[in-house]
Amino acid sequence: MEQRDGERGIQIDGLWNDWKEMRRRNGSNLSDKDAATRERLLKKRMNNTSQIAIVGANICQIESLDYEIVETELFKQDWRSGNRVQELQYLFLKWTLALLVGLVTGLVGCFNNLAVENIAGFKFLLTSNFMLKDKYYQAFATLAGCNMLLAMAAAVLCAYIAPSAACSGIPEVKAYLNGVDAHSMLAPTTLFVKVFGCILGVSAGFVVGEEGPMVHTGACIASLLGQGGSRKYHLTWKWLRYFKNDRDRRDLITCGAAAGVAVAFRAPMGGVLFALEEVTSWWRSALLGLTFFTTAIVAVVLRAFIQFCQTGKCGLFGQGGLIMFDLNSSQATYGIPDLLAVIFLGIIGGIFGSLYNFLVDKRQGPNVQVLIVVIISLLTSCCSYGIPWLANCTPCPIHAKHECHSLGGSGNYKNFQCRPGYYNDLASLFLNTSDDAIRNLFSHGTQKEFQLSTLLIFFVAIYCLGIIAYGIAVPSGLFIPVILAGASYGRIVGTVVGSLSSLNAGLFSLLGAASFLGGTMRMTVSLCIILLELTNDLMMLPLMMLVLLVSKTVGDCFNMGVYEQIVRMKGLPYLADHGEPYMRRLVAKDVVSGPLITFSGVEKVGNVLHFLKTTGHHGFPIIDDQPFTDAPELVGLVLRSHLLVLLKGKTFSKTRAMIGSEILERFEDSDFGKAGLGRGIKVEDLEITGEEMEMFVDLHPITNTSPYTVLETMSLAKAAVLFREQGLRHLCVVPKTHARPPVVGILTRHDFMEKHIRRLHPHYNSQVEEASVLHFG
Repeated sequence: MEQRDGERGIQIDGLWNDWKEMRRRNGSNLSDKDAATRERLLKKRMNNTSQIAIVGANICQIESLDYEIVETELFKQDWRSGNRVQELQYLFLKWTLALLVGLVTGLVGCFNNLAVENIAGFKFLLTSNFMLKDKYYQAFATLAGCNMLLAMAAAVLCAYIAPSAACSGIPEVKAYLNGVDAHSMLAPTTLFVKVFGCILGVSAGFVVGEEGPMVHTGACIASLLGQGGSRKYHLTWKWLRYFKNDRDRRDLITCGAAAGVAVAFRAPMGGVLFALEEVTSWWRSALLGLTFFTTAIVAVVLRAFIQFCQTGKCGLFGQGGLIMFDLNSSQATYGIPDLLAVIFLGIIGGIFGSLYNFLVDKRQGPNVQVLIVVIISLLTSCCSYGIPWLANCTPCPIHAKHECHSLGGSGNYKNFQCRPGYYNDLASLFLNTSDDAIRNLFSHGTQKEFQLSTLLIFFVAIYCLGIIAYGIAVPSGLFIPVILAGASYGRIVGTVVGSLSSLNAGLFSLLGAASFLGGTMRMTVSLCIILLELTNDLMMLPLMMLVLLVSKTVGDCFNMGVYEQIVRMKGLPYLADHGEPYMRRLVAKDVVSGPLITFSGVEKVGNVLHFLKTTGHHGFPIIDDQPFTDAPELVGLVLRSHLLVLLKGKTFSKTRAMIGSEILERFEDSDFGKAGLGRGIKVEDLEITGEEMEMFVDLHPITNTSPYTVLETMSLAKAAVLFREQGLRHLCVVPKTHARPPVVGILTRHDFMEKHIRRLHPHYNSQVEEASVLHFG
């Protein structure tokens, strides 16, 4: 081990000697021989790990976000010249944008629910008309045909317009807030397809929900509103310059994610806690107030929408539109037998949830093919229409004779093929929207409405169809399939326990849904509050907490939560909130990769342009040497995007002199702000003449003079925690002794990835596998 480290030290020192020799040439261009030497010296240390990942169903290039404050001279000048008025402007605009995020997300959520209820309702009415006329084959053809057309439309949108909009979107938002970005992750086309693809996919009868896509939708809306203006559309209001950075966009996207949960579940507090517990990697008290304000706006919008629809102007939109399963009329009294039953629910929820995660993790295939969507749509239609034929007709309860005619509308009882006065309990679950099916399972006072065989068949079908449907080329969420499956086996337990428990079957169904959610998603606080807001039943709080804790604990014994597994399956370089066990055996210098490219504080334009064209690096250390300093000195770090802006401005000098004052007069800090949606300057946009290539450019004004640095002997686990907590993109590794070059290398997100470490240290492979097994169960 020491010998290998010594060899790497010789490689880096050798590179440094070559680099100093080139510096003595007064900044001349690199020769082919120099470049070959540098390549040979660090060939074994290059990070060749894949920097692509699956976003939705699209394989695309990914980059890291930089949540660090870049303290350049331009930034400090702008900071020092600020006043109280500008601070108030910034705060006012940020809270205004949070208001707009909540307002727009709430309106989009209302539109989604309105469209799904009307499209699905119209589909069921057409099917019912044929059923009433005993034209059963035509009824199936209508149901399957409508589902197939809707599914094909959703698949075409995803496959050909925005593949990034497929699937849930929560793993992508989770990765973004961790510091991972991709061009199409939050693009306008992704938002468009997410909204309309979700409407079409849910209406098509797939066992999917719109809750996950709503989180992604809220994040897209927040991203668009927080772009910091657009020169293309002449939206360059001076105030918008405040948001041309990843830090403020991160806050707004967090608000958007919370708003998505709030509008999907009518759970404003649940939205705030979901953002805190599940999607964000960085939190502070000010952000808590901002997200709370955003979800409060969502709650107001939803309330106004519900009152408007109560006037009957929303078409087929009824109680099933915005899910609200009011269970507060039931008195929840419980004893020791009930607690034992709840613990049993938590155990089976953890087991079923971990198995569900395993099957979702193992499912692979050509997700973007429309043919796959059509086949699964046909399979779902066959199950929805064919399985109810297995059930016997059941006489309607005496107290519900007037409700037992709901063939096409929402309700607990579906006649299907039964004569008047009878209902088909399987049809009441399958031939309904997901929200109505959940409402039927959660209903109280209907202990004998569903037979045990019906609940068992429905659970198996939903469990399997939910796994099959996840990952197809349509926007789809996991919440609704999990709630449906959990509510089914919860009601089975409630029916079996019967008179031994003081809880009714509807409450057991709710606890079953909670156990399955805890077993798959491994959340506790946010799920507890979401379900309580959904059901309006605070008396269930102790039992809800118990079942979630048990199911999460049992599930953690087998694997990770479903979103963590999907993040890993998609190849997104997500950094956990702790150092992985195998990292504790390594230090920072063990994984530093090359080639390391550094610039002088005053560098030749040709050198800068050469490395911008020949490398994909986004950060370059700035090292001053003679004649500016007596010994090599690390000045800071300069970003690629800032270099491009400076080179395009062509503030050059013919001599190697510091002309920072001219740059400070010509540029403002906002000129170096992050461009929205990938519209920044590219190397190809630069027009540098041969004469300008021989000139010099002063990099001091745009250099971050306070980058985060760590000693080369710091443990990799500790460096990884620092990297994540500070939201860094680059972490400079400095030597322990002064005789070495001022910077050993730069750690980026990909240097912490397991694949890179395995390649650098093959002898650690078995130890890495053992540590991973011990850590993840």
